[in-house]
Amino acid sequence: MKIAILQPNYIPWKGVFDMINKVDIFVFLDDVQYTKSDWRNRNIIKTPNGKQWITVPVKSNSISQKIYEVQISQKINWQRKHLNSFIANYSKAKYFKDFKWLLEDFYIKHSWTRLNELNIYTTKKICEVLNIKTQFYVSSELNITGEKNERLIKIIKSFNGKEYISGPAAKNYLDFKLFEKNNIKIRFMQYNYPEYPQLHGEFIHEVTILDVLFNCGKNAKKFIFQKNF
Repeated sequence: MKIAILQPNYIPWKGVFDMINKVDIFVFLDDVQYTKSDWRNRNIIKTPNGKQWITVPVKSNSISQKIYEVQISQKINWQRKHLNSFIANYSKAKYFKDFKWLLEDFYIKHSWTRLNELNIYTTKKICEVLNIKTQFYVSSELNITGEKNERLIKIIKSFNGKEYISGPAAKNYLDFKLFEKNNIKIRFMQYNYPEYPQLHGEFIHEVTILDVLFNCGKNAKKFIFQKNF
């Protein structure tokens, strides 16, 4: 049983979906400290002027809260703003019309008040589009306690997991000996993705998954799912 555990991020990049596709169970880690100006509430789109951040505004007390507690600020109509940003910068993409319904679903059909609900819903919806069959769980619903590595191990063992799939940045804080002691193998993602036809000049990998869908359509999978780790 392969497990991945990651904070719910805002319409994340292809690497997250590649990770989800590689595991049997994916756990949204939403009961840890919210981090300001991070992937939790923002991501990157590509424009004629290069990278542009799109940010979900959150209430001012969010920095002291767990992710699942963070509320979205309603001071501005950010949903309309993000919708317009995608339309303005991707409407000329080859497959934009095929996936415009996702934008309508995310920004018109729903009204969001909590950040984790937005992030979990949009990630799972895109997984449906990519035909990813992974099972999803949310850490705040598992009632598992402990500090960092210990807690990760408890979550993995609760599903009888034998392999933990992680992003390469985790090499700096994972306790390898503790995982080995608990008979859990750690494998790290290797982000070696091919380039694809992309609008607006020089290729950029670090953009939301929607960039791949709008530009590649049904061929998107071959630019997302990699066999190597």
